[in-house]
Amino acid sequence: MVSANNRVEGSGIVTIGSQALRQDVWLANQIIPKAGLAQLTWGNVSGVDREAGLFLIKPSGVSYDDLTPDMLVPIDLATGKVLGGDLRPSVDTESHRAFYLAWPSIGGITHTHSANAVAFAQADRDIPLLGTTHADTFNGPVPVTRGLTPEECANDYEFNTGQVIIELIGDDEAAAAMPAALVANHGPFTWGVSPKKSVEHAIIVEAVADMAIKTLALNPAAFTPQHLQERHFKRKHGPGAYYGNPGVKS
Repeated sequence: MVSANNRVEGSGIVTIGSQALRQDVWLANQIIPKAGLAQLTWGNVSGVDREAGLFLIKPSGVSYDDLTPDMLVPIDLATGKVLGGDLRPSVDTESHRAFYLAWPSIGGITHTHSANAVAFAQADRDIPLLGTTHADTFNGPVPVTRGLTPEECANDYEFNTGQVIIELIGDDEAAAAMPAALVANHGPFTWGVSPKKSVEHAIIVEAVADMAIKTLALNPAAFTPQHLQERHFKRKHGPGAYYGNPGVKS
């Protein structure tokens, strides 16, 4: 339920959702064009406020240059209803909601149509783990979903898009170890503890997809030994991680 503390009035505009979350989601959306992750308006970021029972998402078809924090659309986490404003939310809203409902630890979600990641999705191929750059973030290949059935496309398509990723990835713990997936014939979705972290994962997905295409062109039989994969993942993740410095943001 949305509390009164999350309602701010001014200049004839009523916005629902904390100003801090609005700023975080707006800034994360601005990273998409700067990082070259989407053409035109082909991408969106959302962020959740679980205490308030809502999330904020980019409005549909609005350019990044025109986007302001007050234009972000508040969505009821339980029902999917728009809670305020006159703008339609992203068409991918129900996919985002499915992830938030399935994975309590995530705080932000990004969807883009970045070219190299989409190439793997359209080829119906996982992004293979071919080197340590990939292993630093993803504990295995970035997987691609099964295709949606005619029934799943005809009814609740966007929510079912989220469901095929959840079916593929698994539970909350698994989602933390693999914060990305490709929807077959569609493109990448990424998630993280915050909106900004979800976009960072989108940047990495596109980078490792680009590297994989080039690597496979040079050597179709390329691979990385399992022990090297594990070493690189574990030095950044888990109880034994030692990458970075305490209190210093990466």
